[in-house]
Amino acid sequence: MLVGGVNRVVREGGLVRRPASPWSPTVQRLLAHLRDVGFTGAPRPYGLDDDGAEELVEYLPGEVGHDFAAPEVRSDASLVAAARLLRDFHDASAGFAREPGDVWQLPPREPAEVICHGDAATYNTVFREQLPVAFIDFDTAHPGPRLWDVAYTAYRFVPLYAPDEVALTLPIPEAKRRLSLFADSYGLSREERAQLPAMAGERLRALVAWMRGHAAAGHPAFSRHVAEGHDRRYLTDAQWIEDNFTASAPGIRDRRS
Repeated sequence: MLVGGVNRVVREGGLVRRPASPWSPTVQRLLAHLRDVGFTGAPRPYGLDDDGAEELVEYLPGEVGHDFAAPEVRSDASLVAAARLLRDFHDASAGFAREPGDVWQLPPREPAEVICHGDAATYNTVFREQLPVAFIDFDTAHPGPRLWDVAYTAYRFVPLYAPDEVALTLPIPEAKRRLSLFADSYGLSREERAQLPAMAGERLRALVAWMRGHAAAGHPAFSRHVAEGHDRRYLTDAQWIEDNFTASAPGIRDRRS
């Protein structure tokens, strides 16, 4: 069995079996679209099983970097590759033909420029030779603005963790340098760069609201996450980002200025 934060995921040779959800058919169509347009940084879809209880996707060989403590996550080269992979995914997803019956686990957000992965974090990234080559677990995919997705991936890869996360935090100057490098590598405009820190705070607060809503509804995995303090972790990080990286604080360095 593979490690999953919410679902039980099982590998069978070159396939991965995941519990099917209402949004699984939409995600399968998205993965098929990505393959059709030549994006290889996501698993190939193989549909649902005969009774519709599980969805099947390609197993992608490699290592999964679970957090910034993993050596393959810490390098500048890894950060650059992650930003470029996210940009390539967004560009590939922009032509996805949405249908009236599409179901998404996370609510679509406007402007719906692309399909956001929703959780393109280190723990959902496949590494080979110490570099990111693919994203996995597209359950949280949903239409939205590019920056909404960029903000969360930057949060996880820079990373933008407050100082009480002693083992993983970075000094503010180094975090700003890496955030600038991520923005450069994705190709953010000057306006997008200015909005990025505030968007990261907003993204984390939205995640907390969503998590707490599911926990209140009795979802066992999200109830466990709240009991373990994940929501408090995100709120602490959101406040730290807003205090130190937004327009009211010294901004991230713009190499093109």
